[in-house]
Formats: sequence, C-alpha cells, structure tokens
Amino acid sequence: MSMIRDLRAAVRPTLRKKPGSHDGYDATRDPSASSAVVDCAVYRAGRRVREESCLTPREAMLRVREGGGFAWIGLHEPTEEEFAGIAAEFGLHPLAVEDAVHAHQRPKLERYDDTLFTVFKTIHYVDHAELTATSEVVETGEVMCFTGRNFVITVRHGGQGSLRRLRHRLEEDAELLAKGPSAVLHAIADHVVDGYIAVAAAVQDDIDEVEIDVFSAPAKGSPRGSDAGRIYQLKREVLEFKRAVSPLLRPMQLLSERPMRLVDPEIQTYFRDVADHLAQVHEEVIGFDELLNSILQANLAQASVAQNEDMRKITSWAAIIAVPTAVCGVYGMNFEHMPELEWRYGYPLVLGVIITACVTIHRTLKRNGWL
Repeated sequence: MSMIRDLRAAVRPTLRKKPGSHDGYDATRDPSASSAVVDCAVYRAGRRVREESCLTPREAMLRVREGGGFAWIGLHEPTEEEFAGIAAEFGLHPLAVEDAVHAHQRPKLERYDDTLFTVFKTIHYVDHAELTATSEVVETGEVMCFTGRNFVITVRHGGQGSLRRLRHRLEEDAELLAKGPSAVLHAIADHVVDGYIAVAAAVQDDIDEVEIDVFSAPAKGSPRGSDAGRIYQLKREVLEFKRAVSPLLRPMQLLSERPMRLVDPEIQTYFRDVADHLAQVHEEVIGFDELLNSILQANLAQASVAQNEDMRKITSWAAIIAVPTAVCGVYGMNFEHMPELEWRYGYPLVLGVIITACVTIHRTLKRNGWL
C-alpha cells in the first residue's frame, strides 16, 4: 500500500500540468482560457509570431506588452462564463460583452473608452434545387469585433461566416497587417460586404426566375396566382437581407469619414471603398423589395382576372342552359290546355326553337369573348 501511495504522489504533479502549459504556467488557472477560442495569435510588423504551443488570450497579451505588436483572438459562440475571463483581461465594457455573448444584435458601431465595438450581420445564400413557398434563401449569422490599440477580439455566432480564410489571407499581406488592429477591422468589414454582393447576385437570379414564371403561360393544371407563396417567401428573405445591410450604412460612413484614434488614416481610406460597395448593395436590396411588390401585385391581379374569366364562362353556360330549362319547365306543368299540345309537329318545333336559341346565345357570347 505504501508503494501505491508513493506512486500516486509522484504522478499527481504530472497530471496537474496540462499539455498547453509551459514555463511553469498552468492554463487551467488562466481565467482567459476558453474552449470557445478558435485561434489566438500575436502579430508584429505584419508577421505572425509562431509559438511552440497554442496561446491563451492572457499569454498573448503578455507577449504584446513585452515585445509590442497586437493580439488577435477569435472566438465562436462563447458562453458568459467562457467570455468573462477574456472580458476582464482586456477591460471590455459590460454592455458590449452582453451583446457579444447573447448575439441577435443590430449592426452598429459603438465606442467604449479606448475600444471600438462593431457588430456585423453575415449573410449566406442557401442553395436550393427549386424555389418553393418554404425555401430558405438566406441564412444569417453575426460577427462582433472588439478593436483596441493592441488587440482585436472577434466573436462569431452562427454556422457561417468563418474568418479562418480571412486570417490566412491577411497573414500573407504583411504590409497591410502591419497597420495594426484597424487593418483587421477593415478586412472583416470588406469580407462581410463582399458576402453581401455575392448573395445579392444569387437573390437576383431567384427573382428573375419567379418573374419569368409569373408572366409566362401557366403549366397545365397549374392555376394563375399559384406563385404567390413563393413570392411572399422570397420577400421575407429579402427583408432579412435588408435588416443586415441597412443598419450598417451609418457605421461604415463613420469609419470612412470621421477621424478615429483607433483607426489608421491610411486604413480609413479603404473603408470608403467598403462603404461604396455597401451603398450599392443597399440600393439593390431596396430594388428587390420594390420589384417583388410589383410581381406580387401582378400575380394577384392575374389570379383575379382568371377568376373573372371563370365566372364569365360559368355565367355564359348558365344562360345557355336557361333556355331549355325554361321551355321544359313550361311544358312540364301538365296543364290540359297548352299551345301546340295536340299538334303533330309541336315536339320537333320546340326542340328546334331550343337548339336555335342555344346556338345563337353561344355564338353571341363567344363573339364577345365570354366563351
């Protein structure tokens, strides 16, 4: 038994030390360590500082304070507990932290002391073989960005909008990345708006498809006005798109026009290009909404016209049938003294009158476009 206790005592210190720890540092005791961290790195002179092991946010900031540069920490859907240590380490404002954790925020730009808090709505086009009344056209997510003097913290919500490729692309452009955290903020804004442009082109194709279907001859067995469900669903998806684009106009305008201490003047010039692209997408989305309104009204008008045509046809046939009904109703009253009742040619004469009247009414209605 004493040998077992000695063995446990020898193994216990080794078990306490996690694989991510080094130099006597225990990652499990670091309040900034979080399983929600996707990537954490330090950048100096536009180059990523390669580490032997993965850094925690606190370790990254220690490296920055010792050797300069800035830290970029990427997180995916952190909980309050997971984000609390990071928020304390970087001095993030509680209101911004609450927005970053709970998501479902409106695109905006806010300043808290020496930190910019920016919210972006990401849009992803959902591929579908056929547009139906229940098709999901766009899928939304969110990217929150905390930008400080020597750090960038990105918080992503949703399955789309990964920033991994963006980070790798930035790491290949050392000159731009050397501009600091504002270069990362611009790259994220440009990435999000580029996504808007791609989605707008795909949505335009869907609208064109619906427009062609509405104004072309309906398929056999398909009544006029049957596209209303698809149009309405597409309009709802465009509205979701609009909610992502419209509120972002003002933040991009501020970043491109108003001098800010946290934004490099050269990077601010690049924000103007992003703002121009965003304004273009916004105009397209507004146009989508108006065009879908017109298509929906045209579709409903076609349905109304089709119903009127059906009613005219029903009325026309009712008028034709009314003739034999009236004549047969008179002769079916079984009175004893009726005109031509005993006449040998009375029956053929009545049939002739009925047929002549019906044919005349039919030709008249058809000539007037009722049949």
